[in-house]
Amino acid sequence: MQTIQAKQKEEYTIILDFLPNGYPFDNTPSHRKTSIAQALGEEHFSLLELVPKKDIALTQHQRVYIGEGKRDEIHHINGKLPLDKLTGGAKSELEFVLNDLVTKNEGKFIEFFNKSQPLSTRMHQLELLPGLGKKHMWEIIEERRGEPFKSFEDLKTRVKLMPDPRKMIVKRIIMEISGQEKHNLFVRE
Repeated sequence: MQTIQAKQKEEYTIILDFLPNGYPFDNTPSHRKTSIAQALGEEHFSLLELVPKKDIALTQHQRVYIGEGKRDEIHHINGKLPLDKLTGGAKSELEFVLNDLVTKNEGKFIEFFNKSQPLSTRMHQLELLPGLGKKHMWEIIEERRGEPFKSFEDLKTRVKLMPDPRKMIVKRIIMEISGQEKHNLFVRE
């Protein structure tokens, strides 16, 4: 019997932008408008539109609980947002927030470098990172055979002329969020 895997949901988000009076282009009468927050999921990097509880003001970079059970700040989740629907403020904060999340979860991303596998006989997961070609891929594979990488700094030290792994991961996540990638390494639907 096959088990169906439950859809993974975000527990926490980081606020990218808060619109206390809703969207300016929304034609809803002002007395019926609600506050809107645009946020990035911490675990699966989902872009979400949130509706805060009445009289709650949120700030950029604030960490907010949106999981099951009692929520202090968020009334409900309107749904996922495409990248092109982000406000200018949210777009300008996205890369900064992603860089912060990648730094805080360095171990998770180092594990990717240590355990990534081939996708086919011609393509490896490592090659999906922007700026990383076959030469660096083979150097990473050879180096990790001897001893797994411990940090981004360890990776850069052991693999010669390695581009900044943190920047590569952030760029890849943004590419995946845009929805134009065939293979997602970090973003979960």
